Amino acid sequence: MQRKAVVFFMLMGLSSLVLSTHVDVESSGFGRYSSGNYHDQMTKMQAFRSSLTRRGLASSTPSPSPSPTSEMPLSRGSVYNVTSYGADPSGKLDSTEALVKAIADAVNGPNQGVLLQGITNLGGATIHLEGGNYLITKPLRLPVAGVGNLKIIGGTLRASDNFPSDGYLIDLSPPSTSTSYNYEYITLKDLMLDCNYRGGGISVVNSLRTSIDNCYIAHFNTDGILVQRGHETYIRNSFIGQHITAGGDPDERKFSGTGINLIGNDNAVTDVVIFSAAVGIMVSGQANTLSGVHCYNKATGFGGTGIYLKLPSLTQTRIINCYMDYTGIVAEDPVQLTISNSFFLGDAYILFKSINGVAKGVIIVDNIFSGSNNGIDIVQLDQANGPFNQIDQVTVDRNSAKGMNVRSTVAKGSLQGNGTSWKLDFSHVLLFPNLINHVQYTLSTSGSSFPNHALRNVSNNQVLIESNVAVSASVFVTVDQGITG
Repeated sequence: MQRKAVVFFMLMGLSSLVLSTHVDVESSGFGRYSSGNYHDQMTKMQAFRSSLTRRGLASSTPSPSPSPTSEMPLSRGSVYNVTSYGADPSGKLDSTEALVKAIADAVNGPNQGVLLQGITNLGGATIHLEGGNYLITKPLRLPVAGVGNLKIIGGTLRASDNFPSDGYLIDLSPPSTSTSYNYEYITLKDLMLDCNYRGGGISVVNSLRTSIDNCYIAHFNTDGILVQRGHETYIRNSFIGQHITAGGDPDERKFSGTGINLIGNDNAVTDVVIFSAAVGIMVSGQANTLSGVHCYNKATGFGGTGIYLKLPSLTQTRIINCYMDYTGIVAEDPVQLTISNSFFLGDAYILFKSINGVAKGVIIVDNIFSGSNNGIDIVQLDQANGPFNQIDQVTVDRNSAKGMNVRSTVAKGSLQGNGTSWKLDFSHVLLFPNLINHVQYTLSTSGSSFPNHALRNVSNNQVLIESNVAVSASVFVTVDQGITG
């Protein structure tokens, strides 16, 4: 043992000497090492010295390294691995009771005070599916209301053939409600939910600050995700479809169900693809935001709707930077609605549906429409229930269309002629029939006379300007339907 130690220290001294020699030679100016070569040599010497140190320590203090296969508990106080409760990750056996036990232990485990008043903070307790595929026969629910800061992550849940047809694989609706909100800060992440055409995927009821992230939800009959009441459910980076397809499915006419059903306020859907369903996103709550959404769920020609805004006179929805792929947007009595910077492909269009004839505070701007020269208008009106007669602050403008007809609430035109009247027809452009709320015009003549002229009529979306004497003149006109004040 003493001999090994002596050899070790001799080698250490030698390596130090060699290192110091190289440093002295370089610094003295006599060395012929380039800067790069010098650093290479230093790196090699340091590596050599480190190897000697490791060998010396290994020979002088031999001790076994921990085995990489030794048991290390993953459940460090707040992580509940479902296989340790007997769940079958192969998906062959029913794992319902094992998952229920894991959820119950997480909910009843250590806590860190409260979040919102009445909501116990579970400190990030995590139910980990460990990448397994688990068969379940009934919805997974939290056993009590009033808990938060809980996660379910990392695996697949699949409904059995006898799963309730009106159930949801993960159901955040408690057996009884004892607080103003049922849950707060629940995270569902990295999950695949196969509903097996039995019910829906996720239900979030009267909860606060729920996050659904990177989930793939398929084979639902009702809703992929249902959000009722509550506030601030954020759905992002997810894929939702009743049938697993990439478009052009021969059974597309039969698609049913709703991808995301928002019956609540202040929610956001971001970077989500809905690839098959009768309705991509149904919105019947206010102050919701949809951005980066790609809907090719069911073509409009087959009776599908990409986004349906079903909250007449209280829409308050922002649709930004979305991709409507052969399926469009329907808004009932839109009030405070913004649709901008979105792409509409395959004759997809925006439809305003009259319920009580209201359209106020609507902004449809800077969108791209691409069609097939079938004479389809980019924005349309459904007035089967009565005409729109309460119109204010509606702007449809600056949209680009190819192979479709542009419709707008703002239009410009010019006309040159010799006479006493000039009539410009904007009916082929203006969205609302027989409605012009504001006209601005200029009459320009090169003659020596200065005629009197006036705006005489604006009926049927036509503008008539007349002069008191015949002149050769050009008339430039701008009209607006959306301004009433």
